[in-house]
Amino acid sequence: KLATVPSTILQNEITISEALQHMRDNATANFHESIDVAVSLGVDPKRSDMAIRGVTKLPHQTGKIIRVCVFAEGIAADEAHAAGAHIVGGESLVADIKLNGFSSINFDKAIAHDKMLPKLGEIAKILGRRGMMPNRKVGTVTSNVGNAVKDMQSGRVEFRAEKNAIVQACIGKMHFTDAALEENVLSFLVAVMSLRPRGLKGAPSESNFVKDIVLSSTMG
Repeated sequence: KLATVPSTILQNEITISEALQHMRDNATANFHESIDVAVSLGVDPKRSDMAIRGVTKLPHQTGKIIRVCVFAEGIAADEAHAAGAHIVGGESLVADIKLNGFSSINFDKAIAHDKMLPKLGEIAKILGRRGMMPNRKVGTVTSNVGNAVKDMQSGRVEFRAEKNAIVQACIGKMHFTDAALEENVLSFLVAVMSLRPRGLKGAPSESNFVKDIVLSSTMG
């Protein structure tokens, strides 16, 4: 069953299915391209009460291999390894990233065990510049790192409004069925719309929050 989304946000020139068909008809790459969704919002990201940040779990994953790094030690580190984390480390990993900077970051997402969070202060700026600093609000700081790793690799998507008030995410691959891609798109939109700021001017509708929705593939 498709997620229910008010029709006002779908009043674009073409429907989601038509956009997907257009991308398929014009695809020239000899690999399975990723498909991204970008949502332009009517908010001012500089205002703290309009900072849009959230997480959702797509019903059909994204098709991407997510390299997960877990900052943990002891039993928690063992749990992270067992769950399939690509990189697991404690103080020595923090020291390596502090010394070598971005060249040490060969992962896509980071998770931290509760006890490791204070130690990440030394590399907070390095991780933050890449949007990888673990955050308790989105579940990447936790005492159960094993479950967090599994969630990260099974369709979990984090998003936040950039300076230009756009949130974006990968919602699948070109070889996915239209139904799967459409469900992923709608699931993502529902998550974004649920974060509509109370301080947004105008009537409490989607039209003054969601301005534009654009689907694009890796090669355009």
